[in-house]
Amino acid sequence: MNRNEYPRPQFVRDFWLNLNGEWQFSFDDDNQGKHEKWFANKQLDSTINVPFVYQSELSGINDRTPHDIVWYKRSFAIQPATNERVILHFGAVDYEADVYVNAQHVCHHIGGNTSFSIDITDQLNEDATQEVSVRAFDSHYDETIPRGKQFWEDKSRGIWYTNSTGIWQTVWLEIVPMNYIKDVRITPLFDEGKVSFDVEFPAVHPKASLNYEISYGEIPIASGTVDVVSKRNIFDVELIQNHIFRTNYHSEGWTWTPEKPNLFDVTFRLITEGQTEDKVSSYFGLRKVHTEDGMVFLNNKPYYQKLVLDQGYWPSGLLTAPTDADFIKDIELAKEMGFNGCRKHQKVEDPRFLYWADQLGFIVWGECAAPAVYNHDSAERLVREWSDIIRRDYNHPSIITWVPVNESWGVPNISFDRQQQHYTQTMYHYIKSLDRTRLVISNDGWALTDTDIVAIHNYAHGEEEEKEKYLYFKDSLSTVEKLITRRSTPWPIFANGFSYQNQPILLTEFGGIGFDVSGQPGWGYTSAENEEEFLREYRRVMEAVFASQSLWGFCYTQLSDVEQEINGLLTYEREPKCDLKKLAEINGLYHLMVLDSSSN
Repeated sequence: MNRNEYPRPQFVRDFWLNLNGEWQFSFDDDNQGKHEKWFANKQLDSTINVPFVYQSELSGINDRTPHDIVWYKRSFAIQPATNERVILHFGAVDYEADVYVNAQHVCHHIGGNTSFSIDITDQLNEDATQEVSVRAFDSHYDETIPRGKQFWEDKSRGIWYTNSTGIWQTVWLEIVPMNYIKDVRITPLFDEGKVSFDVEFPAVHPKASLNYEISYGEIPIASGTVDVVSKRNIFDVELIQNHIFRTNYHSEGWTWTPEKPNLFDVTFRLITEGQTEDKVSSYFGLRKVHTEDGMVFLNNKPYYQKLVLDQGYWPSGLLTAPTDADFIKDIELAKEMGFNGCRKHQKVEDPRFLYWADQLGFIVWGECAAPAVYNHDSAERLVREWSDIIRRDYNHPSIITWVPVNESWGVPNISFDRQQQHYTQTMYHYIKSLDRTRLVISNDGWALTDTDIVAIHNYAHGEEEEKEKYLYFKDSLSTVEKLITRRSTPWPIFANGFSYQNQPILLTEFGGIGFDVSGQPGWGYTSAENEEEFLREYRRVMEAVFASQSLWGFCYTQLSDVEQEINGLLTYEREPKCDLKKLAEINGLYHLMVLDSSSN
């Protein structure tokens, strides 16, 4: 099984070469590769199916034994013209990657969650046959690495899953001209009815210009040409053009929402002396998110978020979806259950998932894998990851919230430790400084510092027979005061020295009802024995949530079972555990009740 779809759907060129598939592969437990040229003429002793990690079934190896160093190698054929450059792209390699082309070192990359690219033109052989080698280093027991749900012990247990080492997203090549478009940053200016383009070039040609064409479906919207006067060119384009039905004043118009995921297409052409040198296709959505009066607003209207926690694991591929269709299936199943988005938990997801969230209409809260402990290394590593995350995923309209820290992971003493508080404040303001179009949560769950949303976790709904526990859970959600003062954990909602500032309050983890349909041992926060009991438990928990007139959204735990966790609404294989229409009825019925009560 191969992943052959275009890996970067928001920045598309016509010519590209997919390097997924069979590579030579070897473990290097003795670190023999530290000796120069060890790998150059060495036939590696196994093969692997890229982009699946060796721990997964789809890799063809399926070995869960910890190996900190692994090597990859494959040949490919490419021979650019004299006025062309070749760019080698890696979707993600966990955790450190050293890349060699024809035995020449071309890159050392740190960070397991995001993409990186290398111009390898100068390392290519004169004939068409080339070779790429990759050394991946992933210290399994280093708890300062941002690893999230990847466990640092030998076997999965609790809420932690199998580790992933090495290449886990697509590897691919592009041929580009000497003068090309390096990057495009697209910012919707919702209130102005415009879009802003920030286009970056590696160099400036004195006679170059950039042509753009914007369309909405089959309708041409705008086109024009700007002179390329610097390596970064920023300009705005009018979209609404005095047409009221393009706005969301009477209906959704041409704006992006989960219910109406309207998108604009845009094509950029770099032109030099009348000739098109480079062409890139992209898209964007006209949408805005902000907070006001204790509510989240989408496109200047209050919006109640019904999210589901999505771990992004698959039985045969682990962190890597077996096919592109698996992303579509997860989104469509979630929408069928009545959810309008997900919190992508402790993982930076493949850009193909974000593409389908944009296309199908599905809110995404973007999160990054966290380290387990706090020190200088872990702090620096997480900041580096977030710089790359925002650079890669900035243009996706589906992402409306960033979550840099979860449940004090990596900052275990944040409730009272001023240094760790400074760190989450830094992350909040750093991300806001890079991206003014989205909300940021400083520490999802509890011990919040500076934050746009008060994100609370509470699994204390109790079993069905625990009436008093359930009534306390329900009452704890009923008012703002109770939400921010009552604890379901030892930690306060706000860290010492911080307090509620009228932010929207969302219950961002709860539920987790364990329902085993596979016959495998596992756990959830509470349990159900059959479908009828499962639906009854889900209704009972949701009744408590929707009875609150102070919550402005939720994130239910969780979309699917994962390894030993059996608290999903779907099995690990994405089979429904119950009639999904009945779940949607529960979500929809009580959503109407909330809207009705809030208007009185």
